[in-house]
Amino acid sequence: MVLPTLCSGATQVHECHVQHHSRLRRGFQLLGASPFPSLQIWLPNLGIQVRVFFAVRLFLGFLSVVTETVLVVALSRKFGKRLATYTLAMLCLTSGCFFASTSFLPSSFSMYAVSLSSGLFLLEKPAPAVAVAAAGVILGWPFSILVFLPVTLYSLRRKFKEAFLAGALTSIALLAFSLLVDYYYYKRWTSSVLNLLIYNVLGGGESHLYGTEGPLFYLRNGFNNFNVCFVLALLFVGILPISRKKYVPDLLVVISPIYIWLAFMSLQPHKEERFLYPIYPLICVAASAVIECFPDFFRDRYNPYDNSVLVVIAKVLRPLVLGLILCASHARTFSLINGYSAPLEVYKVLAHHDEIVTDSTICVGSEWHRFPSSFFIPDYIKEVRWIDDGFRGLLPFPFNSTLGGTAAAPPYFNNKNKASDEQYLQDLDACTYLVELQLERPYASRGSDTSKWEAVAAWPYLDREISPPFYRSFFIPYFWQNKNVFGMYKLLTRITK
Repeated sequence: MVLPTLCSGATQVHECHVQHHSRLRRGFQLLGASPFPSLQIWLPNLGIQVRVFFAVRLFLGFLSVVTETVLVVALSRKFGKRLATYTLAMLCLTSGCFFASTSFLPSSFSMYAVSLSSGLFLLEKPAPAVAVAAAGVILGWPFSILVFLPVTLYSLRRKFKEAFLAGALTSIALLAFSLLVDYYYYKRWTSSVLNLLIYNVLGGGESHLYGTEGPLFYLRNGFNNFNVCFVLALLFVGILPISRKKYVPDLLVVISPIYIWLAFMSLQPHKEERFLYPIYPLICVAASAVIECFPDFFRDRYNPYDNSVLVVIAKVLRPLVLGLILCASHARTFSLINGYSAPLEVYKVLAHHDEIVTDSTICVGSEWHRFPSSFFIPDYIKEVRWIDDGFRGLLPFPFNSTLGGTAAAPPYFNNKNKASDEQYLQDLDACTYLVELQLERPYASRGSDTSKWEAVAAWPYLDREISPPFYRSFFIPYFWQNKNVFGMYKLLTRITK
């Protein structure tokens, strides 16, 4: 029995939806028996805008490769090939690094800068290390200054004059460039970097509107994205009494931001996974260092060539633990791709929709936070509008050049992140298309009204709230398909009468 998970065309989608709830628990076979839904639609078949989206992602991945290569080479020269090899394997395959490396976010840019700055520091190039740190803070994310602090301070201690001049000149040049860009777009002298810091430090927007989490959120998130690797990274300080000569001070300086950043970010009420991106490469380095030191726990400190039974067992454990980390990471990545790729896949269908309605409006309700990018919106769609599903935070508005372009401060924006009445489309009859996630819930969704809407495309979406935590977090063949519960992520079109 084959369950369609991508359905296009009104008749196929209707049948798919009817069969969905009765068959999904019995199997999760995809159309064409392909285990990867993201491979159903190939890049060459996409519109030019979507190609640009993925081209940007590829370029970001290339930047990540370059910066992490410097870090791995530095580790190899400073601490040996084994530590560098373990780190390389984790950087390539852990789920956290896999997704963070191609995200177009300030925190991802800071992550690139952390890798490059740490590598340059280990290569004993303090001046370039400080210059890269300054670029990561100014061009990336100003709050990541805490992550760069240990490397910057120790570089200044080593070669104060060179490091200070490199950091100062880089900062002045980038801030001046930033001021000019800000002036060009805002038509007045201002600093977006300084404004960001002042706004958040002095209690600006009410970020709790976008959700709050408890103090253990990042610990749980770290384990989900790095599994045992994250636990080992946190244990790095515990191995210092044994490996002090090997890792202190250089590697300790590089890895210490993990603890600083986790402590600082855990104190903030509003938490997001992306906030941890800057320390992702350091987690891989710290865990690799712990694994590399396994034999040192049992080796006679006065006999570096000790090959007792326990030392041999510890050496054998190193590749086994690394293999466990990589397998679990692979399972996590598979789960995320197969369970949550529906928004990307459904929005792709817009470029191939047969019945094009010019000047269309696509409406999004509670799924606003999964809207992938305007690159997925073809030219025949006039605008994307939000509809009120109870969210009380401020959302983006369609750009209105008549108000003064980028230099304007439209009245519907506010500095507290509170929802504006104007951000929602009040006339729902103006919606040509509707994007909606339909789950097994006691209340009816808008798209369930078949007299008004018919589905154009549908894709399964993992329902995390009622799926078992272990099975939804890691892809285990057969169990992942049968233990988890899935909804349908749908693109619907209004029925014209």
